[in-house]
Amino acid sequence: MHPVFDINVRQYQPLPTPIDIRQSIPTTDEASERVSLWRNQIVDILFGSSSRLLVIVGPCSIHDPIAGLEYARRLKALSDRIDDRIMIVMRAYFEKPRTSVGWKGLIMDPNLDGSCSLDLGLRKARSFLRDLIDIGLPTATELLDPITPQYIADLICWSAVGARTTESQIHRQMASGLSMPMGFKNTTSGNIEAAINAIKAASQPMTFMGINVAGQASEISTNGNPFCHIILRGGDSGPNYSAADIESCLKKLSAANLPASITIDCSHANSGKEADAQPMVFREVLSTRTSGNSAIKALMLESNLFEGSQSLKGNPSTLRYGVSITDACLGWESTEQLLIDAYQKLA
Repeated sequence: MHPVFDINVRQYQPLPTPIDIRQSIPTTDEASERVSLWRNQIVDILFGSSSRLLVIVGPCSIHDPIAGLEYARRLKALSDRIDDRIMIVMRAYFEKPRTSVGWKGLIMDPNLDGSCSLDLGLRKARSFLRDLIDIGLPTATELLDPITPQYIADLICWSAVGARTTESQIHRQMASGLSMPMGFKNTTSGNIEAAINAIKAASQPMTFMGINVAGQASEISTNGNPFCHIILRGGDSGPNYSAADIESCLKKLSAANLPASITIDCSHANSGKEADAQPMVFREVLSTRTSGNSAIKALMLESNLFEGSQSLKGNPSTLRYGVSITDACLGWESTEQLLIDAYQKLA
């Protein structure tokens, strides 16, 4: 008999269940209260009466938790200075969708060597999120694998669905059951309607296949997530952060009976993938907001201890400390000055 099943599967390696990892890296009542409070504050900024600006800022991806926590402590000190006008949420991105090939993130490859120890990666990701909350920073991440939330979602305050997965039915289903506000990015082509359709879909009850915290295959039924919103990140045709672009997006949101809530990603196609262009995008969008466009609720920045990026080749021990191994980032000093300037302009 010719084999017809698992022809291209090399092995199955059982993972610990979500409840196993949650219990081995537990949260506390205080941490859960913080997450709940921060989620409510984010919702109030995106959809409610808060006049604060939400800024989601941090490394493109976390590959070195030690450097990530040094960045977090600096960010917390800055947040304490500007919190009455700007709510800081730190990027803690552990899953990286790749256009073709490349490092897929801390969860998939925590040793940075292609060994793909998912058990270790999930533990490192959960520990890092818990440490951020203990430092006093709200957390943000992009959720890529629909199984991942069962391991870490209780420690996430805001999440995103990326440009490559906004059109994915699986990710819309996942979002419909998550407990935090979610941003959907326009597609890599620049298509906004796909993100609007995703928001509408994720707001509705859904039933789909997944796993529960015990790791059992399950039929999952959701209530729908009422706190999804759009993120403009530019596309193949260019950036989409101008005042005219924002007005066009608002008209499309209104036609779809969705709230006037827009987040601008200052990186990716909006900056032409040039880290040094992010401040220009940030300042222009901030100027549009301070000129009266209150639908601009949040901005996103990719920032690290040191500017630029480096390639992950050879021995990971040779990597420069605090420098991104995925997208190029702003350095800390530029980030700090940009946010202080924004704080003064929001007076």
